[in-house]
Formats: sequence, C-alpha cells, structure tokens
Amino acid sequence: MPPETLILARSGPVLKITLNRPDARNALSPRMVEELTDAIAHAEGDPAVRAVVLMGAGGTFCAGGDLKGMRERGAAHPDRETAAAANRRYGALLEAIDALPKAVITLIEGAAMGGGVGLLAVSDWAIAERSVQIGTPEATVGLVPAQIAPFVAARVGYGAARRLAPFGLRLSAEEAHRIGLVHELADGRADLLARGVAAVEQVLRCAPQAVAETKRLLRASLREPVGATLDAGARAFAAALAGEAREGIAAFLERRKPAWVEKIETL
Repeated sequence: MPPETLILARSGPVLKITLNRPDARNALSPRMVEELTDAIAHAEGDPAVRAVVLMGAGGTFCAGGDLKGMRERGAAHPDRETAAAANRRYGALLEAIDALPKAVITLIEGAAMGGGVGLLAVSDWAIAERSVQIGTPEATVGLVPAQIAPFVAARVGYGAARRLAPFGLRLSAEEAHRIGLVHELADGRADLLARGVAAVEQVLRCAPQAVAETKRLLRASLREPVGATLDAGARAFAAALAGEAREGIAAFLERRKPAWVEKIETL
C-alpha cells in the first residue's frame, strides 16, 4: 500500500522522498513520522539505494509539528507518557537518518520550521532557496524543541544553537547558510533542482562503502575519544585498500571512471 503522507519515487540509485501534506504545509503528523521511518529503513536495507533526497510538496518543505493534531491528541490522550512516547518516536527517526550510511540530500522551499529543522540538521547536504524562512518557533507556543535540539547543536555549534533554539528565532536562508545549517543557496526552484542533481551526481562519483565509513567516522568523532576514532579510521582505511580502493586506484591509473560511477538526469 502506498504511503498516505509521502510520495516515494525511485530512480536508479536515488530514492526521492517528498513530504506530501501540502494543505498542512507538510506538518509532521504521527503517520508521517511512521512512514518516514519505514522509508529510511527501506533505503538502509536496499544496497542499490545510494542517495536519499528529501523534499516537500506544494512549495513548502516542512512547517514542523502538526499543532492542530497535537491539540486533538492531547484532548483524547492527556497523559504525559503518551505524549512523551510520540515525541521520542520523532527523535528515533532523526537518529535513523543521522546514522544512515547513504547520502541524505535535502532540498528546501518555502519554509522549514521546528521539526523540519531537525531534518535539515541530520542531512549531509542541505540546499535552500534564497527566499526560504528557517526557524525553531516551539518556545513561542510554549513547546520545547526536544528532539531536534541535540542535532541542531551538533550542526551549528553550541553557541549558535543557544541563540536559535530557545528563543523561537526565524532565520533568513542567508543567515542559515552563514551558521552552517544549510550548505548552498539556490535562486528559485529550477536552480534548486539543478543543484540537487549536481549534489547527487557528486555522491555517485564516490564509492558507496567509502561514503558509509566516512560518515560513520565523522559521527564517531563527535562522541568518541580521538584515539579511538583514529584507530577505527585506520582499520577502515586498511579495509578500503583491500576493497573498493582496488577498483578506484586502477581506474585512476587507467584514466577511466570507477565501476560505481552513475549519472542522473533529473530529480
């Protein structure tokens, strides 16, 4: 059965996931979180998928949490344990995306608010239109950016996160780019898609296992002692020499493309 809140489109090594609740500006409902979790698990388990592209339907990336739905669910299930469990499921989704050993590229139109900022923070490559607004308005309605906070801090640094997360700020795309929340700015939708294609093609120039190991080492560097990370890196380097690097070095010396290089035309 196709998902209710997403559009999934597979094109070769690319899985495009479009948030598809345009009437609600792609606000994150429990159903959407569940379907996103399933889609990410599918991408992780399929060795042919090398890149995941996240977008939003209707000209908006994601408005954050579904406040209307929260009020309705709060009336039906007022206990704190239910609310905490639902909130934590979103954190588990962000953890899964953060740990995904494939490339995650996010293309942002319109706005990315609240929980949508969490999706930016766990993506490898975030590209936004220059007109986009990006913010964490939770505190302005009495909520806490509970699940996105650690990922935002890891992305932009503790100092910038101290200003952004607690005080409901809305940033221009330029300021989000300046602090590192997004990596590139696009001049309109056509440029956004063109930059997305270029990003995917850069990913597809890289060996899949090398991408996965490099992402793992970068994540470990935030949590593990330096020596342990370097030890793991040395083991990964030796494994690469005995694996993908044989093809990569041979291709370089023979002036040809490695076997893993693929191209796409559109997103």
